[in-house]
Amino acid sequence: MTNQPTTSDVWDAIKEEPFAVLGMVTARNECRTVGIIYEVDNQKLYIGTDKDAWKVRHIQGNPHVSITIPIAKRIPLVPWVKIPAATITFSGTAKVLMKDEVSDDLVKRVFSYVSHNDKLMVTTCLIEVTPEKDFLTYGIGIPMIQMRDHAKARGRVPVNLAKQHEKEAVAS
Repeated sequence: MTNQPTTSDVWDAIKEEPFAVLGMVTARNECRTVGIIYEVDNQKLYIGTDKDAWKVRHIQGNPHVSITIPIAKRIPLVPWVKIPAATITFSGTAKVLMKDEVSDDLVKRVFSYVSHNDKLMVTTCLIEVTPEKDFLTYGIGIPMIQMRDHAKARGRVPVNLAKQHEKEAVAS
C-alpha cells in the first residue's frame, strides 16, 4: 500500500514552488515548452507575460496546456547525493487575460518585479491556467528514500478537493 498524497497536499506543494514548465501546441501542431514563474489564486495558476509573446499566440490558438512543476530534493549536509526531483504534472485549460480582468492584488503579485514600471506594464497580460482532472505526482508526500521505489513514489489525486472527498468515500 502506498501513502498517496491528498489533493490538499498537492495544492500546498504547488503554492510553495515559484517555477514550472508550461507545455503548449503551436498552430502547426508542434509541441513547445517554456519555463514560467507563476502565482496561485483560487486553485488556478497565473503567469505574467508580454502581450506579444509566442506563448500568448499559441494559447489563443489552442487553450489545452500541460504544466509540470519540479520540486528539488536534497539531503541536508550531503548535497552530493543525487536525488531525483519530485514532480507534479497536470493538464489544463489556459486563457489570456488583460490586467483589468483580475484583481489589482493578483496583478501586483504576478508582476511584483515590474509592477512599479508603468511603461513596461502597458505591454503585459496574464495567462490563467485552470487544472483539470487529476494531478500526477512523483515523490510528493513520501520520504526521500522511498522515491527510489517507483510504485511508492507515484501518485494520482483529483485536482478538485470535492472530487478527493468523493474518491475517499468510494474507497471506504
